[in-house]
Amino acid sequence: MPERQPGVRTRHVLDPEVFDTAVVAVALLTGPEHDLVYTNTAFTGLFGPHRVGLPARQAFPEPEAEPFLDLLDTVRDTNSPRQVTTARTTAPREPVTPRHFVYSCSPVTTRQGAGILAIAVDTTNETQALQRYEALVHAVSQMVWVMRPDGTMHELVPGWERVTGTPWRTQADGAWYDRIHPRDRGLLRRAWAEAADPPTVFECVFRARTATGEYRHLRTRAVPVLQHGRVAEWIGATADVEDGWRTRLRQRLLARIAATAGPGLKEAFGAMASAVVPDLTDACLILLLPHDEDALAGHPPSSATRIATATRPGLPPPPALRHQELTLTPLMQEIIRDRTPRTFLLAPGRPVPPDLVPEVSARWLETVGATSLTLIPLIVDDTTLAYAAVASCGDSPPPGPGDTELLRDILHHAQQPLRKVLDHQKARQTALSLQRAHLTRPPEVTGATVAACYRPASSTSEIGGDWYDAFLHPDGTLVLDIGDVAGHDLGAATAMGQMRSMLRALAYNHPRTVTPGNVLRRLDTVAEGLATAPFATAVHSHLTRRPDGHWNLAWSNAGHPPPLLLPAHGPPRYLTAAGADLPLCVDASTPRATHHRVLAPGDTLLLYTDGLIETPTTTLTLGLARLAATADVERRHPLPELLHRLQALADGRDDVAMIAFRPAPEPV
Repeated sequence: MPERQPGVRTRHVLDPEVFDTAVVAVALLTGPEHDLVYTNTAFTGLFGPHRVGLPARQAFPEPEAEPFLDLLDTVRDTNSPRQVTTARTTAPREPVTPRHFVYSCSPVTTRQGAGILAIAVDTTNETQALQRYEALVHAVSQMVWVMRPDGTMHELVPGWERVTGTPWRTQADGAWYDRIHPRDRGLLRRAWAEAADPPTVFECVFRARTATGEYRHLRTRAVPVLQHGRVAEWIGATADVEDGWRTRLRQRLLARIAATAGPGLKEAFGAMASAVVPDLTDACLILLLPHDEDALAGHPPSSATRIATATRPGLPPPPALRHQELTLTPLMQEIIRDRTPRTFLLAPGRPVPPDLVPEVSARWLETVGATSLTLIPLIVDDTTLAYAAVASCGDSPPPGPGDTELLRDILHHAQQPLRKVLDHQKARQTALSLQRAHLTRPPEVTGATVAACYRPASSTSEIGGDWYDAFLHPDGTLVLDIGDVAGHDLGAATAMGQMRSMLRALAYNHPRTVTPGNVLRRLDTVAEGLATAPFATAVHSHLTRRPDGHWNLAWSNAGHPPPLLLPAHGPPRYLTAAGADLPLCVDASTPRATHHRVLAPGDTLLLYTDGLIETPTTTLTLGLARLAATADVERRHPLPELLHRLQALADGRDDVAMIAFRPAPEPV
C-alpha cells in the first residue's frame, strides 16, 4: 500500500452513505424479506424511484425484476456473492430510454444486521464505470477498501484481520509492509508507483504473513475514481488467492517434473531440483543413498552423496559435486527410516548442524545465510532412493507446513521419471552383464600375443551390440572375430550374444579348408532363418602360423570397418582389399569373399568397432585417418597398453570393442 500519514479508526460495518455520490447504482437490503433500506442517487437515476422501507417484492413489483429477486434469495440462502455480467435492460419508463446494465449482489454486514449490497453499473456508454464495477464486484466477495487522496483508508468489507491476524490500518503508511513478504515489498511499491502516475488500474499478487506466521498469496486490484481529471479515491479489492496459486503452481511444476528426461540419475535429479527452485525454495540439494543389495534388503544406508543442486538467481554458485559424500548419523537414518520431512531452523551466521549435508555444502549454506534446512526423503517403489535438502536463505522465511507438504507432493510425483531411469539402468546393467559374459579372455597363443577390450558407452541410454571373440581351433588355427549388431538396447545385446555364439559354433565345426567367407555366408543364412538380428556387421578371420614365424591371415568382411595393419616396418595401412561385402541380415544369398595376407613378426593387426572412429562431428574418413595416425605413434607399446591408449579416440557416445594380434617379433 502507498505510504501516508496516520488517520482515522477502524470501521467494520458497511456505511452505505459512502456510496451517496458514487457513479455506480447502489442499493442496500436487509432482513429475511430483503427490506430496501438504502438507494443512492445513481440507483434512482438508472431504475427510477423505489420506496425505501418496503420488502423487495413490493419495492420492485415490475416483472423484469423477477431475476433480481430470485438472485437476492440465492445470496441470502448461500451467503455467497453473485454477479450477473450479461447485460440487462431497464424497464421502459417514459420518457426515459431503457439503459443496459450489469449488477452484483453480495452479503454484507450493516447496522441492521446481515444484508445484501446490490451494485449496478450502466454499461451503455461508461466503459470506465464498468472497469470500476468489475474491480468492486471482484472485491465485494473478499475485502473491499477505499483510499482517499490524504491516505486515509476504510475497509468496506472486512477481511484483512481474518487473514493476517492484525487489525486494519486506517492510514496508508510504511507499517503496511511489515506483513508483506520481504521479497514482495519492492514489487508492491513498484506496482503502486506505476499505477499512480498516470492513474491507471493497479493489480498485484504478493505474499502476506498470516496469524500463524505462514505467508499466503493475496491479489489486490484497485481502480482510481477520477473527478475533474484528478483522483478522488481509489476503490480496491484484496482477495486471498493462495489456494488457486498453489493449484496453478502445482500443475506447472508437475508438468515440469513429468517432462523430466535424462539418461541417468544425475540428470533426472538435476531436473527435479531445478523444478522446485525458485518457486518453492531458494536452494535444493539432492543426496543419493546407496541402492545396492544391502539397501534393498532393508539395511539402513550408511552414506549419502550429493548428486544435484539448484539455486535461485542471486545466490553464489554452489560448490562442485566432488568431495560431497556424507556419513549418515543415527539422526539422518531416523529421518530416512520415518520418511517424514523435518525442518531445522538455522541461526544467521551460525554453522549448519553437522551431518545433515556434506561439509562442503554446509559451509556454502552458511555463506549464503541459510535460515532453515528441510530434509525430505525421496521414495521410489517403497525404497528411499535419496533425500532432498531444501534451504531458505537470506530474508526468506522458513517453510510452513503447507509449503513443506507442497514440496513433498511435487517431489513425490517425480517417482515416474525416476522409475524410468532406474528401469533403464537395470536393463543396461543386464545387457552389460550379458555382453561381458560373452566377451571372454583371449587364449594364450604360441608365437604371438592377443589382447582385447570392451568399453560401454558413457551414456546410460546407450547399451550397444558390439562384440569380439578369439579361440583356437583343434587344428591350431586362431580365429579372431569382431562384430556389431544394430541397436542400443537389451534386444541388441541379446542378438549380439546369439550372433557371436552362432559364428563361434560354425567356425569351430568346420575344417581349415572352409574359408572365412563361407563361414560368414552360413552365419547369414542361419541368422536370416532364425530372425536373429535385423542388421549386423562383422569381420571373421583365420590365422595360421608358418614355420618361419610368419602368419597366414585369411579374412572376410561383412560391411564392417576395415582391419588396420601396423607393419613392424612401414606405415599403417587398412586391409580394404576389394572392399567389404554386404552387412549380415541383408541378403543371405550374396557371395562373400575371402582375402589373404601374410603377417610378419612384429606386425600388429587391429580389429575394432565403429564407436572408435565415428562421432557426430567427425566424418568416417577423418576418423579412420586419426586412428591410423594414433596407432602409428603408439605401436611400440604392448598390446594391452596400445588398446588402452586407442580408447581415448572414442567420445563415449557409443560402445567400443577391439581385438589385436601381434606375431612374436624376430629375435634381435
